[in-house]
Amino acid sequence: MNVKEYMTYDATGLAALVRNKQVTPQELVQAAFTRLDEVNPSLNAVIRTREEQVVQDIRHLEAHHPFAGVPFVLKNISQGLENEPLTAGSMLLKDVKAKTDSHFVRRLKLAGLLMIGHTNTPEFGLRNVTEPALYGPTRNPWNEAYSPGGSSGGTAAAVASGIVPAGGASDGGGSIRIPASFTGLFGLKPTRGRTPVGPGVGRQWQGASIDFTLTKTVRDSAALLDLLQVIQPEAAFQTPLYDGSYQEDIVKRMPRMRVAYCIESPVGTKVSEEAKIAVLQTVKWLSEQGHQIEEAKPAIDGVHLIQQYYVMNSGEMSALFTSLARSLGRPVKPEETDIVAWVLAEAGKNVTAAAYTESLDAWDMAAAQMAEFHQTYDLYVTPAAAYSAPRIGELMQTDQEISALLRVSSLSMQAQQDLIYDMFLKSLAYTPFTQLANLTGQPSMSVPVHLTQEGLPLGVQVTAPKGKEDWLLRLAAEMEQSSLWKGTTCYK
Repeated sequence: MNVKEYMTYDATGLAALVRNKQVTPQELVQAAFTRLDEVNPSLNAVIRTREEQVVQDIRHLEAHHPFAGVPFVLKNISQGLENEPLTAGSMLLKDVKAKTDSHFVRRLKLAGLLMIGHTNTPEFGLRNVTEPALYGPTRNPWNEAYSPGGSSGGTAAAVASGIVPAGGASDGGGSIRIPASFTGLFGLKPTRGRTPVGPGVGRQWQGASIDFTLTKTVRDSAALLDLLQVIQPEAAFQTPLYDGSYQEDIVKRMPRMRVAYCIESPVGTKVSEEAKIAVLQTVKWLSEQGHQIEEAKPAIDGVHLIQQYYVMNSGEMSALFTSLARSLGRPVKPEETDIVAWVLAEAGKNVTAAAYTESLDAWDMAAAQMAEFHQTYDLYVTPAAAYSAPRIGELMQTDQEISALLRVSSLSMQAQQDLIYDMFLKSLAYTPFTQLANLTGQPSMSVPVHLTQEGLPLGVQVTAPKGKEDWLLRLAAEMEQSSLWKGTTCYK
């Protein structure tokens, strides 16, 4: 199989070729590494490869594995492979190796997927672009002057450029849906608790973050969700298993849905005309399919909710840095880490237990408000991002801004939180829509429906009630067959 032919298939298609003995796993892996060699020097999507180890992995494949022989990549946060580096994009963790396979990765391996490497990610997954000091920036295959987004930007670039048909990702504030929007992929964030990582990963930002995948096709995401949904006894969050098959059910016609849509930023920032057009085209199509459409939004204070999200981030990073300091035998120095991580960790020292609890209470209130909203509307449609991809470096702090942020330690708790909001505002203005589903625990997806005048992808986000990934996947499958779909076609 040549590389061009390899890139025309999704994971399901490649698995069928292997199953029918039309191609061997060795040929697929060779095509994946050939493509990687072609594009990765400029994209910087994959930061660690496993060429020799994959040869050994192929020997353990069995014919009944649903994705036997299909190349796959993992995100370099939480998706650990035994004895492989797991650095979270951090200079402080550059020598850390995973002690065992994560449960998440083990299930992928049991499905026959072949892990060819780990992908780039911003330090600790804190940014919506992928530009860590440790590995350098990942670039967008559609236009290398632009970012593929973050934090799953490395995986997005690997899939969108044709290195692999699908890859591991995670989403703590939009980190699957944002890069999906920026690179023309399909990106689903499942319901909280649907795809736990384990072992020992814990609450993952108090349930805001969940691991899944980025794919070229809806059927791949559906099949992978069938594989990855699980109830782990030790997991902090659990959701009832879907009693059908996502993969089989995507062919079922969607019933008539009540759909709300909104093109206003929940935090009062501007939204590009391109993003508005993407939503309006989508709801027009939905109306033509017989769905009931209404412009409406939940009664949630978006600014307050984001502020409470940052309180959690502060506490989590402070706890992480306390652990790192214990391991190092000294405090972490600001020059050893991304300024965003440093500011959050410093501010977290002043976050009281009461403030942290109030933060989570705000999430729960938003979840209750969304549950009430869904009594009237089945689905909620917004832009996936307010703009198409930013340029490389555009959302990183300047030296002058970093100097100002270093004063965080001398501020009061409230002043620190105000500083954090301002620190993230430029990035938040690009992607203000995705965080809601993380804090409420709902499933949400980015669907590639629009190309801007500059030729860059822009997705539309659809959010459903908890446990209703089947609604999203069925809708996305119908959209995939329509003229709306503008999925990845950026191969060089």
